[in-house]
Amino acid sequence: MITVTHRRYVPYSHAHYGGNLVDGAYVVGLFGDVATEVCIRMDGDEGLFASYQDIQFRAPVRAGDILDVEARVVEVGNRSRQIEFECRVVCRAKPHHGESAAEVLDPPIVATTAIGTVVVPPKP
Repeated sequence: MITVTHRRYVPYSHAHYGGNLVDGAYVVGLFGDVATEVCIRMDGDEGLFASYQDIQFRAPVRAGDILDVEARVVEVGNRSRQIEFECRVVCRAKPHHGESAAEVLDPPIVATTAIGTVVVPPKP
């Protein structure tokens, strides 16, 4: 099976709520990006998302965070691939310590998890 990880900085332009919170759809979009790379690596095609079976928003994502977004293929069908996703906050801004202050989080915070299914076209 294959695992793909993307690292992303969350810009302040994506803050949607008080406290610089970012909406959950932002992370779901990142899951789609990492799933696309999984499909390209496995099948040579971007594939399409078919469904999410479970999405859990476990901790907030904030502007200024640095995220690791991981996709791990757990089941392969003829054209479908079931993927487990995890979004971890690995660095977080600390604006109360200075405008550009930030810290590495050890351990990272698991912010969002999901299980999803992608499909790819049939092989010629």
